[in-house]
Amino acid sequence: MRRDATPWTLVQGILAPAQFAVFAVSLYLVIGYLVTGEGLAWANASVVIKTLFLYAIMVTGSIWEKVVFGKYLFAPAFFWEDVVSMLVIALHTAYLVALATDALAPAQLMYLALAAYAVYVVNAAQFLIKMRAARLQHQPSGALMEAAE
Repeated sequence: MRRDATPWTLVQGILAPAQFAVFAVSLYLVIGYLVTGEGLAWANASVVIKTLFLYAIMVTGSIWEKVVFGKYLFAPAFFWEDVVSMLVIALHTAYLVALATDALAPAQLMYLALAAYAVYVVNAAQFLIKMRAARLQHQPSGALMEAAE
């Protein structure tokens, strides 16, 4: 199968869980700041790191999509996932701009990060559902019956 034959599949397989781990730590730090008012620098740094992971996975994911489907973005097989990814990127980028320009107060920044993270969770779920469906589709028919039970 072409999607597994490209080395970009492995890159995505490494970056996706790493990004999720960074997200989990960052979510803890962001909520911690909102609850206690402490740790703003750590929360901000964690969102920046999460955003860098997001950019890396988006660039490598676009290359993967080009190799597998012939388009860098919005291939029919991943159209809606890519649409939501653009919103995730827009929100994370808005955070970076607001952080760099002091356009928002610290709490507002954290709420923007939470909005970006909420959309990220939706996007991650889209990809997990798509990945599971692809795996089930390529199982022998007997294995499909077992998976359905």
